[in-house]
Amino acid sequence: MGFAYTLGAVPLVADADIHAPWNGHDTRVLVVAVIGIGIIVALIVALKIHAFLALTIGSLFVGLASGIAAGDITKSYENGVGSVLGYVGVLIALGAMIGKLLADSGGADQVVDTLLRGKAGALPWKMALIAFIIGIPMFFEIGLVLLIPVVVLAVRRTGARAMLLGIPALAGLSVLHGFVPPHPGPLAAIGVLNGNVGITLALGLLVAIPTVVVAGPLFGRLAAKWVTIGASGAALQVSGGAEQESDHETDSDQPKRTRTPSFTMTLVTVLSPVVLMLIKAASDVWMSKHAALYPVLQFIGDPVVALLLAVLLAMYTFGTAVGFGIPVLSKKIGASLLPIAGVMMIVGAGGGFKQVLVDGGTGTAIAKIAIAAKLSALLLGWIVAVLIRLATGSATVATVTAAGIVAPLAGGESATHLALVVLAIGAGSLFFSHVNDAGFWLVKEYFGMTVGETIKTWSVMETVISVMGLGMTLLLSTFL
Repeated sequence: MGFAYTLGAVPLVADADIHAPWNGHDTRVLVVAVIGIGIIVALIVALKIHAFLALTIGSLFVGLASGIAAGDITKSYENGVGSVLGYVGVLIALGAMIGKLLADSGGADQVVDTLLRGKAGALPWKMALIAFIIGIPMFFEIGLVLLIPVVVLAVRRTGARAMLLGIPALAGLSVLHGFVPPHPGPLAAIGVLNGNVGITLALGLLVAIPTVVVAGPLFGRLAAKWVTIGASGAALQVSGGAEQESDHETDSDQPKRTRTPSFTMTLVTVLSPVVLMLIKAASDVWMSKHAALYPVLQFIGDPVVALLLAVLLAMYTFGTAVGFGIPVLSKKIGASLLPIAGVMMIVGAGGGFKQVLVDGGTGTAIAKIAIAAKLSALLLGWIVAVLIRLATGSATVATVTAAGIVAPLAGGESATHLALVVLAIGAGSLFFSHVNDAGFWLVKEYFGMTVGETIKTWSVMETVISVMGLGMTLLLSTFL
């Protein structure tokens, strides 16, 4: 997925010389990108090399073959890794702490028990609904680290296939990330196209609901038949392992909990960062930037601060309030970081690979192809976003690039049509996440899937979202 941290650091491909004639370097970087992706897949699938090493090797190859100066290749890679780990790494760590305390305190059991009430067939729909609500103000990565431990616990308790519940949750988070402000991609496109945030938000939700239904619970049934895994991966170590530990702790330094948090308190704790970020988003839209309260809301609604406050709250609601002492909490928080260390390094390497592709000029080459096609702003925006997404792996890079390219075509259009162009671009930016996308590795590691299984589930789900989103925007464009 595209991450919020990229927005300020990503160079606009539209600002590059995209109107210059096609040249040999453009052909070269496209071929190199394809070969680089093939190398990564081969190293992981055929030679069983760790994904972090494979991504690093692929990045160095792409940098050298694209013509980046030898002394700058590692700098490009390091910048990509650092930009991911400098932001997403912190979010993953804080989210893992909440997940560990949620599971050990019995709070996750409270959520799962409530979800399991009623018909079993409704559980995927409940997962999609929860993810949809959480996804409105919350970045994809944050929602993932908070929600997936609950999904995995529900899978363990019901014996269901992981994808039956996992795909609806992933779809709910991903759709909101691509279509709805205040996520960075839609906001960036709105800014470039001079669109209206309110209209885009309203139409984005209208497009998002049927898209989540199709790509979530409905596709989840098919994905569960393709990939029949149960609870596994890093999420199981955070939630499932924690559950087992809390049930069988006998060491005097690790006493059993004496109480269980109520369902209400569990929801308050888990949703507290959501509320804080939603308040920040509302202040961006409706509050004057000169208001005295504005900087305060911006601070507490920042994802890092919001999650940190949630961790501190969880240390009480899921810690001291249920009988855990401070030394025990410290050990649990330390233990929560062990399962996600490998995940963070793989996600960081994915960011490094993406940055080398961008710096090598792959995005510029694709932009030239799109302009030569002479399509409508809506279709051109989707296609450009798809191509940039496939090449760079970043939804935010794809969105900003596509918006910059179609801006001249969209000039003079109504606010409603501009909103639809933003949504079409957002849909294209989600197309077929694969090995150059840090989100791909995050999902793979959390669910413990192989590369092939991740492609058959996560990558196909992202494609369904992209195509469904385009279809909905085209449909709305005929009526609005």
